[in-house]
Amino acid sequence: MTGFTAAAPPTTGVHHFSPTVSDVEVSAEWYARVFGLERLPGVAPHHGDEDGGYAVLLLDRATGLLIGLHHHEGHHGGSFDERRSGLDHIAWGVRDRADLDIWAEWLDQLAVQHSGVIDKDARNYSAIVFRDPDGIQLELFHRHG
Repeated sequence: MTGFTAAAPPTTGVHHFSPTVSDVEVSAEWYARVFGLERLPGVAPHHGDEDGGYAVLLLDRATGLLIGLHHHEGHHGGSFDERRSGLDHIAWGVRDRADLDIWAEWLDQLAVQHSGVIDKDARNYSAIVFRDPDGIQLELFHRHG
């Protein structure tokens, strides 16, 4: 599309993300505990593949973000690998650098292994990196300035 100069239509931000997990119940408990999410009642069918599995929905009431943890009947197993095409990682933003210290303490209390706070002054950000029960990389991220 050459010569296309119109602005993209607006969005309200990310509404949800939906990883496929090996054990929906284990992952639902983990995400709810780590991020303080509310599990919504029932399950949601896969759009366009209603007989192929389901999702458990978790809600962050503070932000409105939904996480749909998916079970697929044809799940091939195996571990998550960000080197394959698809998802690399998911990052949550935090208000300031001090929030990362609070998150590090929280993750320690929950016995969730993590990187500790990584300060990248050259790139002007700080982050904590950790993984969910399926090995999906998660980050808490603050961009300075």
